[in-house]
Amino acid sequence: MTPDAWLLTLGALLLVLLAWTVWTLTRLRRLEARVARAWAALDGQLRRRAALAEELARDHAGALGEHRAAALAAAAAGARSPRDGDRETAENALGRELRDLPADLPGVPGALQADLAGTSTRVGLARRFYNDAVRDIRALRRHRFPRLLRLHAGRPLPRYFDIDDRLEEVVGALGGNGRGVS
Repeated sequence: MTPDAWLLTLGALLLVLLAWTVWTLTRLRRLEARVARAWAALDGQLRRRAALAEELARDHAGALGEHRAAALAAAAAGARSPRDGDRETAENALGRELRDLPADLPGVPGALQADLAGTSTRVGLARRFYNDAVRDIRALRRHRFPRLLRLHAGRPLPRYFDIDDRLEEVVGALGGNGRGVS
């Protein structure tokens, strides 16, 4: 090969590497935005579930029983602002309290029960969407060339949000049918 052919080949390889790098950076940014949107949706649903649980404990303590209402209120408050910063543990505690509710709560409006069941379902779905986004960004950042070229630029690796959401039990305990609850 002539020197001009080598330069042309090297230029083409550099152009392909540059195009791939730009494409990968764009994909990383899109995935990071997806993770941020998914977290915002999950956080909103978690906050809504805690607010509804707090409302249930506050306004319908007689139907729940004083002990159960106090435990539910404490779990909801803990989920809103975890003491030790471990939100997953606080959300698991709230989820356990919601699962332990009886299926029939006399005196509690059906709309509140349906709203709580729907929100609990949406928590599970939002968590799955968030964890899927985290999985995708982790998979891309694990590849050899993004690591080698440090395309993540020192940004922290997002964490999975793992809570026990047992959707079927929550929806069943709250009197929902699991279909059409939103």
